[in-house]
Amino acid sequence: MSLTELTVNHYLIVSAILFSIGTVGVLLRRNLIIIFMSIELMLNAVNLTFIAFARHWGNMEGHIFTFMVMVVAAAEAAVGLAIIIAIFRNKPTANVDDLNLLKG
Repeated sequence: MSLTELTVNHYLIVSAILFSIGTVGVLLRRNLIIIFMSIELMLNAVNLTFIAFARHWGNMEGHIFTFMVMVVAAAEAAVGLAIIIAIFRNKPTANVDDLNLLKG
């Protein structure tokens, strides 16, 4: 085995690191934009896992799931950014702790 040969384990390790960074970003950060970017990072980690297993098993199902996740992520980005802009117009902060939209 040469040093330049990448196995599915390498891709899974990178995917796990990306997903962990995204999870930490969602749980610890209080800025809406950072939380939003962390969710996108988690979705990309899942996409990397799908592609790695599709390459390992030699089928196209992982690619199809990746395209489906990308479509959902694009819709989530459009709707999520619209909601964040609407919230920011009403309250001049993007901090989650300062937002309480259920109270009048």
